[in-house]
Amino acid sequence: MTKTKVKITFLVILVGISSMLAAVVTDHWAVLSPRVERLNTTCEAAHFGLWRLCKKSIFIVEEDPQGKGCGPISLPGVKNCSYFKHFTSGEEAEVFEVKTQKEYNISAAAIAIFSLAFMTLGSLCLLGAFGKGRDYLLRPAGMFFAFAGLCIVISVEIMRQSVKRMIDSDETIWIEYYYSWSFACACAAFTLLFLSGISLLIISMPHMPRNPWETCMDAEPEPID
Repeated sequence: MTKTKVKITFLVILVGISSMLAAVVTDHWAVLSPRVERLNTTCEAAHFGLWRLCKKSIFIVEEDPQGKGCGPISLPGVKNCSYFKHFTSGEEAEVFEVKTQKEYNISAAAIAIFSLAFMTLGSLCLLGAFGKGRDYLLRPAGMFFAFAGLCIVISVEIMRQSVKRMIDSDETIWIEYYYSWSFACACAAFTLLFLSGISLLIISMPHMPRNPWETCMDAEPEPID
């Protein structure tokens, strides 16, 4: 029964790992948009993730049904992507830092790397736990996956604050935003990995007797002098 529970948890963890990798390597955490006052003009929308920000010039011929912003981002246009520097130098980097709140993204990316490290350690422990007599590895596996989930949710919150500061800043043209599918993948990864980690910790706990006298009945009788 325990092995069945572990296998089911492992399948859930695989989905969580896939969501985590999708969130970390893609750049659709949030979509930013300036307000469009008139049609038949070009506006500049943007989307970004942990590693880069992509700007897209879109020619608007009709109103966005979801609002007055520039988009949707799926419309054709000229795209230009810049990596967060961790990465850039010179005057351009200084302007870039002000406009994108670079320190937020660096922090989110660094914590996401810790999350990937915990996830890798958890995977190694869980795979080892399938070996005979290695159930003791379930507990560290559960802890590592729970830590991975906590790290990614911290990255999510940092990115939320980054978006808020970019929208509120006078240095940017963007005044509207919404969270996109990479952000949803990160939230799903947190939920799946954290809950799976807690499940593994519960599964690895010692068996509790169903009846108060079960342990006493199983004990060896004391010798009578």
